[in-house]
Amino acid sequence: MDKAKKSIYPTLILLGLLAIVGVVLYANDTPVFWSGYFAMMLFYGLIFFVGSYASQLRQSNTATDVMLAGRSIPLFIAIFTMSATWVGGGYIHGTAEATSASGLVWVQAPWGYAISLILGGLFFARKMRQREYKTMLDPLAERFGKGMGAVLFVPALMGEIFWTAAILTALGTTFGTVLGISFTTAIIISATIAIAYTALGGLWAVALTDIFQMALLFLGLIIVIPFALPAVGGWDMAWATYVESKGAAASFLPSKEALGNYYWNWWDYALLLMLGGIPWQVYFQRVLSAKDENTAVRLSLLAGGVCLLAAIPAVMIGVIGDVWQLGHTWVEAGAPREPETAAEILPYVMRYLTDPWVATIGLGAIAAAVMSSVDSSILSASSMASWNVYRPLFKPDLSSENLLKVLKRMIWIVGIAATILALQVQSVYALWFLCSDFVYCLLFPQLLLALYDPKANRVGSLAGFIVAFVLRFGGGEPALGIPTIIPYPMIEEGVVLFPFRTLAMVSGLVTIFVVSRLAGSKYNSAA
Repeated sequence: MDKAKKSIYPTLILLGLLAIVGVVLYANDTPVFWSGYFAMMLFYGLIFFVGSYASQLRQSNTATDVMLAGRSIPLFIAIFTMSATWVGGGYIHGTAEATSASGLVWVQAPWGYAISLILGGLFFARKMRQREYKTMLDPLAERFGKGMGAVLFVPALMGEIFWTAAILTALGTTFGTVLGISFTTAIIISATIAIAYTALGGLWAVALTDIFQMALLFLGLIIVIPFALPAVGGWDMAWATYVESKGAAASFLPSKEALGNYYWNWWDYALLLMLGGIPWQVYFQRVLSAKDENTAVRLSLLAGGVCLLAAIPAVMIGVIGDVWQLGHTWVEAGAPREPETAAEILPYVMRYLTDPWVATIGLGAIAAAVMSSVDSSILSASSMASWNVYRPLFKPDLSSENLLKVLKRMIWIVGIAATILALQVQSVYALWFLCSDFVYCLLFPQLLLALYDPKANRVGSLAGFIVAFVLRFGGGEPALGIPTIIPYPMIEEGVVLFPFRTLAMVSGLVTIFVVSRLAGSKYNSAA
C-alpha cells in the first residue's frame, strides 16, 4: 500500500499539470475536443502510475537493473514488451500512410520488421544472451576495441533518436487532428511523461507499462474499423474500389507493373528492413533481459507474429481513408480542412468517420503505441551512451552507483534531443525508414562479423565503416538535405533508384572481411 501511495502522489501532480494546460487552452479559446482531452489525461495518468509503481516493485539499485531488469523478464512479459517496442506510433501511422498514398506494395515495414525479428531470434539472440552482454555494442567493442565501439555508437544513437522522433511526430499529428491541440503541445507532454517514468523505473517500468499499452493498442485500432467501414460501403466495396484505384500496387508482392523503374529500389528497401531491423539496442535490450537464452529466442519469434497482426487494422484504416477521399472531401465528413499529407489519413479516419467516443479510444491506441516505443528507444540509447561511451572512455573506474546517475541523466538528454527533432519533422514514414537505413548500412555488417568471424579486427572494422559510409551518403539523403555526390545509375528526378544502400552494406561487409585478414592477427585484440 505504501508503494501505491508513493506512486499516487506524483501521478496526481501530473494530472494537475495536465489540468492547468487544459485551462490555458480553454482560456485561449482553443477548439479542443474536451472529452478526448479528459480521456487523454486519464490514460497518461494510468501509464505514469503503472510506470512509477513498477519502479517501487523492483528496486533499481544498479545500472544493470535499470538497463536489463536484472535479466529476469519472463517470456510472457518479454513478448509484450518486444512487440510494443516495434509496434509504435510510426509503425501504425506509417502503415496507414503508405497504404493510402502508395499502395500495399510499398507497405514493407510490417512484414520487413517481422522477418527481422525472426532472423534475429534464429541467428543472433542465442549468441548474445549466452555471452551475457549488456548492450548491442558490447560484442563490437570486444572485437574491435572501445574506440571503434564509440564510433559505431554514433549511427546506433542516431537510429534510436530518429526512431523516437518519428514516433513522437505520429503522435503530434494524431493529437492535432483528434483533440484539436497543437502539434508542439502534444509532443512535449507525451515525451516528458515517457522520459519521467523511464528514468524512475528503467526496463521494468517500460516492460510492465507495455502490457497495458499493447492491450489498449489492439482494442483501439480494432474498434475503429466497424464504425468507419459504413462510410465507404463496407469492406467488400472498399477493397474493390481500392484495387481499382491502385491497380497492381494493391498487392504486397512486387512486380514490374506496379513498381516500374522503382523495382530494384523496392528490393533495396526490403533488405534494409529485414536486415536493418536486427542491429538495434532496443531489440537486444529485450533479448539480453530475458531470463535465459531459450526465452530470448522464443520472444523474438513470437513477437514477429504479433507485429504482423498489429499491422492488419492499420492497413484497413489506410484503405478506408483512401477510398473515402476518392469520392468525397473530408470537409463533407466534418473536417475543417483537407489533410495536407497522407500522414494525416489515420487520425482523419478516426476523428471524422467514427463516433467521437470511438475516436477517443482510437486516440488512446495511438498514444499507447507511441509511449510503448518512445520509452524503449530512450532507454536503449541512454544505456549505450552511459555503458559503452561514457564509462570506458571517460570514467573506466566508475562505480555502479554513479553509473546509475549517469544513465538517468542520459535518459533526459536523449529524450529531449529526440523531442526537439520531432518538432522539425514532416514525414513519419520517411524518417521511419531512415532509422533502419543507418543501422543497415553501417551496423549490420559490423555486428554480423563481430559475432561470426573470429578474424575480424579493428582495422577491418574501420575500413568497412568508411567504405559503407561513403557509398551510402554518396547517394544523398533528401530527409537530411544531403545531395547526391556519387553518380550512381538509375537516377530519376534527383532520386537514386539503384540499390545503393545494399551496395554500401555488402561492400562494408566484404571490406571488413578482406582488410581484417590483410592487416593480420596483431589487430585482433580489443585494444
